[in-house]
Amino acid sequence: MGDLLNFIDTAQLSAMLVAFVPKLIAAGVVFLIFWVLFRATQRPLKNVLRRAGFVDALVRLFVDSLYKTTILLFGIVMAASQVGINIAAALTGIGVVGVAVGFAAQETLANMIAGFLIFWDQPFKIGDYITAQNLYGEVTAITMRTTRIRTQENTYVVIPNSQIIGNLLVNHSMYGKTRVNVPLGIAYKEKLSEARPVLLAAVRQIEGVLEEPGPAVVATELGGSSVDLQVRVWIDDAAEERPMFHAVLEASKVALDEAGIEIPYPHLQLFVEDVRDRVWEKAARFPGTAGQDPSSSIRV
Repeated sequence: MGDLLNFIDTAQLSAMLVAFVPKLIAAGVVFLIFWVLFRATQRPLKNVLRRAGFVDALVRLFVDSLYKTTILLFGIVMAASQVGINIAAALTGIGVVGVAVGFAAQETLANMIAGFLIFWDQPFKIGDYITAQNLYGEVTAITMRTTRIRTQENTYVVIPNSQIIGNLLVNHSMYGKTRVNVPLGIAYKEKLSEARPVLLAAVRQIEGVLEEPGPAVVATELGGSSVDLQVRVWIDDAAEERPMFHAVLEASKVALDEAGIEIPYPHLQLFVEDVRDRVWEKAARFPGTAGQDPSSSIRV
């Protein structure tokens, strides 16, 4: 009796395997077709994207990650349908899980979309000096989620990409040469025609200041205590912007001191008018005040 049961189980198992093997082979063939489709289109798609102006990092992200995942996922779904798996139920479950994950990781997804836009629009690249979120520094890395910069204090700052895309961004390196503006002021009694050559001669001696475009000194405002000037110099490398600002400021102060040109402190002039005579003239109209000596009645 036991032998008969074993024979029946083995026969049933063999029949199941014989029925399942063609389905398994068909599933393998279907998945192989999708794999071959990806391999055949991978290189041409990369070439098309590069000719369209996409950067290599974005091309690799799109083709080797998004495109590959999409093609192979379709292959898995179609292969699973060949072996009798209920694809509709599986896709419904995947969709529910996807929605839950989307709500839980919406900030991360926003940063990834912003990272895609950064790769697409290329507002900066690695090595550029930028100001973002009131931070100035060199871009050292760009990922799909964050941008990393190194500040002038040699600190490592990680900024979410969504904050970069959604706010003001200044790229100091985009056009090569950079102008450095240094504000200062001279006293009203000084002559601008004398201060300008003194300042120009001083900044031209600073290493790194370009001769073309050349330095300039312009009046920007007639302030409350001084004639406000701006010393403008050009440099080749945005990395020297902050050091050059301090060098120009120091050289300007030294040059003005040596030339005897005053840099004034903020001050206020107060004029006091003596109105005592007019007050006593009007007060004489009242009884009891006529004939009095004004100086004898006023105490300070």
